Amino acid sequence: MTVEPVDPSAARVSRTNGRGKALAVIAGSQLLALTLWFSASAVAAQLEVEWQLTETALAGLTLTVQIGFVVGALVVAILNLADRIPSRRLFTAAAIAGATANLGLLTVTADAVWGGLALRFLTGVALAGVYPSGLKVMAGWFDRGRGMALGVLVGALTVGSATPHLVRGLGAPWQGVVIASSALTVAAAILMRVGVADGPFETAASPFSWHQIGRVVRNRGYRLSTFGYLGHMWELYAMWTWTAAFLAASAAAGGVSYGSIGVVTFVVIAAGGIGAWLGGVWADRFGRPLIAGGAMAISGACALTTPVLFGKAALLVIPVFVVWGITVVADSAQFSTMATEESEPDVRGTSLALQTALGFLLTLVTIRGVPLIADSIGWRWAFPVLALGPAFGVWAMVAMRRPASTAISRP
Repeated sequence: MTVEPVDPSAARVSRTNGRGKALAVIAGSQLLALTLWFSASAVAAQLEVEWQLTETALAGLTLTVQIGFVVGALVVAILNLADRIPSRRLFTAAAIAGATANLGLLTVTADAVWGGLALRFLTGVALAGVYPSGLKVMAGWFDRGRGMALGVLVGALTVGSATPHLVRGLGAPWQGVVIASSALTVAAAILMRVGVADGPFETAASPFSWHQIGRVVRNRGYRLSTFGYLGHMWELYAMWTWTAAFLAASAAAGGVSYGSIGVVTFVVIAAGGIGAWLGGVWADRFGRPLIAGGAMAISGACALTTPVLFGKAALLVIPVFVVWGITVVADSAQFSTMATEESEPDVRGTSLALQTALGFLLTLVTIRGVPLIADSIGWRWAFPVLALGPAFGVWAMVAMRRPASTAISRP
């Protein structure tokens, strides 16, 4: 029997065929599913009245999601679930669970507010199965151009996270925001399950091992990429969570109008989608540490300018916040990309889950800390503390560019 030789060019084509569709489907799924994150925070003002929330319970609408995500991501990392369960299957199951928990908010009453916070916690746990697995599915489709691909994915996450603010800003009641986000998440589960297959670079399922986390954290490149991610996360979610409150206080203090705070907040957060895409494209070309460090330098500078902007006209305030919204996300996907490039293939999912768990654990400090600062000395001075994270992240990226981590220093 004669065996026909394999055409190398045909093999390369077969490995990349369908990448455009995969990019669109995976990013679309992430966009739809991440509407769960701020589905309650976006309507906090309405829930404050409806559920008679205290200030602590109001902050808990976001904090419990973060805590749930941390718990879920740690479970995923410790039990190696992201490397043992096929990524698309994990994404689908977690998305449906999150949509169900979110929909349960419709049954909460003022006499059972802790039930609502428990549902937000469960939503966060579910999202820990959505976000890292989505990253892993995308990494399975892209070897070259992975920074761009994960940048598009994080951009989709950003727009999805901002969407509840837009729905609320357009006048929907809080129940409508909750129902819409759950429906979109179910659509995300279906899209991920039937709209895309596993990519040519997807890793095979690996057996459980207690030693996987040890293998991950002993990697210097992984540690530095995670240090950068921690600096990024110190800033990101506190900025997203409290931008609306800062803008409302600024408008009141200056006697000016910023239009619909909900729509402006959507624009500020959603602008990060542009930053994530551009950051990915430039990082593939010029190097991840350079682009990630540069983005953090700009976003940190924006945080430092907020006291000067407080109470000023929309023409001054909104453009700076849009720039902040773009740069605060431009680095995000590159830390995940570095983690996948530095880690061994069979622990890729565990490395992503651990990195995100640690990052989201840190967000608890600043999400709670920013309003405490505002209560103490006013919203004018609430955001400069966020610049500490980017400063630490820039240090990590400078260290990443040293020769000891050559795999990451190359574009």
